[in-house]
Amino acid sequence: MPLPETMTAALLLGHGGLDRIAIRDDVPVPRPPAGEVLVRVGACGLNNTDINTRTAWYSTAVSEGITADGGREGFAEAEASAGSWGSAAVSFPRVQGADVAGRIVAVGEGVAACRIGERVMIDPWLLTPGDWMDPSRSGYFGSECDGGFAEYTKVRSENAIVVNCALSDAELATFPCAYTTAENLVSRTNLQPGETVVIAGASGGVGSAAIQLCRLRGARVIGIAASSKTEQLVALGVDAVIDRNSEDLETAIRTAADGAIDVALDVVGGAGVMPLLRALRQGGRYSSSGAIAGPMVDFDLRALIYKDLQLTGATIVPPGTMARVVRLIEQGRLKPLLAQTFPLRNLVQAQEAFMAKRHVGNIVVVP
Repeated sequence: MPLPETMTAALLLGHGGLDRIAIRDDVPVPRPPAGEVLVRVGACGLNNTDINTRTAWYSTAVSEGITADGGREGFAEAEASAGSWGSAAVSFPRVQGADVAGRIVAVGEGVAACRIGERVMIDPWLLTPGDWMDPSRSGYFGSECDGGFAEYTKVRSENAIVVNCALSDAELATFPCAYTTAENLVSRTNLQPGETVVIAGASGGVGSAAIQLCRLRGARVIGIAASSKTEQLVALGVDAVIDRNSEDLETAIRTAADGAIDVALDVVGGAGVMPLLRALRQGGRYSSSGAIAGPMVDFDLRALIYKDLQLTGATIVPPGTMARVVRLIEQGRLKPLLAQTFPLRNLVQAQEAFMAKRHVGNIVVVP
């Protein structure tokens, strides 16, 4: 069938508040250049990076977490020249959205025509040969190029990974960003069977993904989250849930773990960092992939030095990570946590629900 000339898409017009998102029906349908494919979007998930990029929270001038006001209105001190995850400028207008599931409907020169019709998930990391850890050589789908908050999107052929399973597009759209991030987060700590791991922010997309990935590695999992989410997290496989508002978080962790812990995974940051570090055993490992509660923390170097701790950040994922996630999905070893769906036209409301953090898992929009 011939492709339409225009489509509905959500355009981010610039950094700032929710009013910078415009839903347009006259956006040209992209045509895939050589080496790329055109995907009809079935669903696209929301992530913290959508909020962080819109508000330019990534710029070092912003010192607070993603507050309700900051998420809705943006940050006055944000620097547009460093508004992306890689501290570079974002080109506007931009179609955001990293977590796409859909079907290939057209291919560019050099891509086999037999790919048309394939059901795919998009690997959001646009890595290049050579030093893939170099941010100047690694892009992110929906940040350095247009993403999936639209009816159609294009991407490099190798980033469109075939998936064969019975899950819906909305369920598949809960996986890409959250699970590749979580897999990288867990891998950085070299988590071993039988070890005890604490996950701060356990109810979010990355945190709930990390629960499943840690369980697959045979670890004992303790989650930190709102107490109202305990039942859902226990059903997901955590051994214990600690209320994120505990007055003495370190003691609560040690009580739940019956001693010190081996590994701490953190997507929250803020005031919770030092309690996590203090709860680690000698030689324990901490890894972080987010700081929604705030990037600026009080830090006692003695906790690092005299406990021989290993601290790592986890952003750019190694090549092949998304392909492994897709294989685990096909094998039925990962469970989608679809909290809620919204029509693409209601992206603003979807982001508001996402920022309220009352859900467990992921929020998704569908064209």
